[in-house]
Amino acid sequence: MSASLAAASLVSPETWSEANRRILCAEFARIRGLLSSTAGGSAATCGDPKAVAERGFNASDLHRAAIDAVTARLGLTRFERDVLLLAAGVEMDADIARICAARPAGGATFGMALAAFPDAHWSALAPSRPLRRSHLISVAEGGPIVTSPLLIEERVLHYLAGVAAGDPRLECLLRRRAPSALMATAHESVANRIAHAWSKARRRWPVVVLTGDDRDGQEDVAARAAAVVGLQLQVLRLEDLPATARERRLVASLWSREAALTDSALLVESDRSAPPHLLADFVDAVAAPTCVAAIDPVALRGDTLQFDISRPGSDDRKRMWHAVLGPNAESAGADIEFVGDQFRTSARTIARVGLAVHRGVEAGEPAGACLRTACRTLTRTTIDDLIERVEPAAAWDDLVLPDDSLSALRDIVAQVRHRGTVYRAWGLGAASSRGLGIAALFAGEAGTGKTMAAEVLARDVDLELYRIDLSRVVSKYIGETEKNLRRVFEAAESGGAILLFDEADALFGKRSEVKDSHDRYANIEVSYLLQRMETYDGLAILTTNVKSALDRAFQRRLRFIVQFPFPGPFERERIWRRVFPAATPIAPLDYARLARLNVAGGAIRNIAVDAAFAAAQAGTPVTMAHLARAARRELAKQERKLLDSEVGDWR
Repeated sequence: MSASLAAASLVSPETWSEANRRILCAEFARIRGLLSSTAGGSAATCGDPKAVAERGFNASDLHRAAIDAVTARLGLTRFERDVLLLAAGVEMDADIARICAARPAGGATFGMALAAFPDAHWSALAPSRPLRRSHLISVAEGGPIVTSPLLIEERVLHYLAGVAAGDPRLECLLRRRAPSALMATAHESVANRIAHAWSKARRRWPVVVLTGDDRDGQEDVAARAAAVVGLQLQVLRLEDLPATARERRLVASLWSREAALTDSALLVESDRSAPPHLLADFVDAVAAPTCVAAIDPVALRGDTLQFDISRPGSDDRKRMWHAVLGPNAESAGADIEFVGDQFRTSARTIARVGLAVHRGVEAGEPAGACLRTACRTLTRTTIDDLIERVEPAAAWDDLVLPDDSLSALRDIVAQVRHRGTVYRAWGLGAASSRGLGIAALFAGEAGTGKTMAAEVLARDVDLELYRIDLSRVVSKYIGETEKNLRRVFEAAESGGAILLFDEADALFGKRSEVKDSHDRYANIEVSYLLQRMETYDGLAILTTNVKSALDRAFQRRLRFIVQFPFPGPFERERIWRRVFPAATPIAPLDYARLARLNVAGGAIRNIAVDAAFAAAQAGTPVTMAHLARAARRELAKQERKLLDSEVGDWR
């Protein structure tokens, strides 16, 4: 049963179903009388059809009989209404079926209706009229339209009988979306504006285009707007539409009928890969309240309303966090400030996280810890071919760097922690036109600790770390690199994650005179990456082995440039002293001799692990001899000759 029919509930002294069945029987009796009259019998009419249809019902639309709801919503004339009842009567009334079967065509025909019913008009079966345009009935193929049997659509037959059964051709395409109780303030305002515009519409509803990066918010806005005007929202993905234009037009027509029968509005979700004309053609064919959800603006025909639906701002997020956490909000106050500033979550994600926090608190966990854990878990993302989540394991004590570099890393942590205070509470963000993201460059040879430093930062600020291999992002095809980078940033946008773009040398090149189109596009790709790093609402880190590969004009756009120098003997000895965990059995080691080996921290860790496996195999602690063999193997990988002065006296 449709939403409008179900809303009738009980209508004293009968239920809606009972009253609808009684009135439908009365209508069939009237149709039988008209048919008998034209066949030479006596007319048995039950009076004016409108009076019959409203008998026992409130006059409001919600309490109409199903036949009158169809008549009013799809704009049937009195004659078209009777044609529909005739086609339904063949299926539902034995006497009407018998009368029609006795006719030459063996069923109900348009010619029979023209002869029997008052106010007849030839245009009733025109493709542009509701009976066929809305697929209420069809005409059997193979003969003249006047003498061919009329067939009622099964969906319409069920509707007239008050049976809840949607159109199976649409059910696999649609997803119902109920309005959300939790909404951003700006989104709620947009929903009310849309509802006002729809309520004032007369002939055709304006198509609402919702752009921006908050897909959840777009659904929330459309669902709330529909609910305000008494409609339910159904969501359809444009990519799920049939391949041929004819099939898409059929879907649009069937949906227009379904929307009228069930008091529904439609949200069409479009992605960037869809051809623009496909969206425009489909939306133009739908005769019902319609919204379009897209990331970027789209061009449609006719009257449209355009609204930007981006993820809620920090203040709005904190308000919603307090709302969903309720009594647990007070104990999680500082953590709410943190997640409100760091996680650009949608209202729907906030609601899901709130439920997870309440479950955790019931299990005895602190609300703040639950909040942070749930935020990280529910906002995790993955783009299998481009992005990898890293589980941070390193701590500050694991870093062996000059004081200047360590100080710069701690400054990055401070800026991540206090962005909300400085940019929003203190207002300094309003003066920036280049975005509020934190862009950093970690420069140094391989193995000097750049990735480890990113892990330390992520662990310190309690955020997810994603590593992106730029060598896989960069494409030789013009425009593909920007598309891949956009996918990365959009996927990570809501999670407040730290993005680590590894091997930036794959993209950077010393900018010089532009000699051809490839040079020009290489510069565009670098500029695009740095611009997205600035506008990304979080910390984005580039790593490079050769800082000089990055043009100075690009370097000026980075907030931090942190140097990771090759470690000297003193730094190498510190690394050797920290490389083995306390649980590792080690023989007395000569750390001064170990520090003579001229390798970076990454190689030292590789040597330590290799030596530990050799010791485990031998059933002994790790010795200098194990380390010497492992060092020779590590340097062989680097195609480097091992000097006797480095490990010749390791015993």
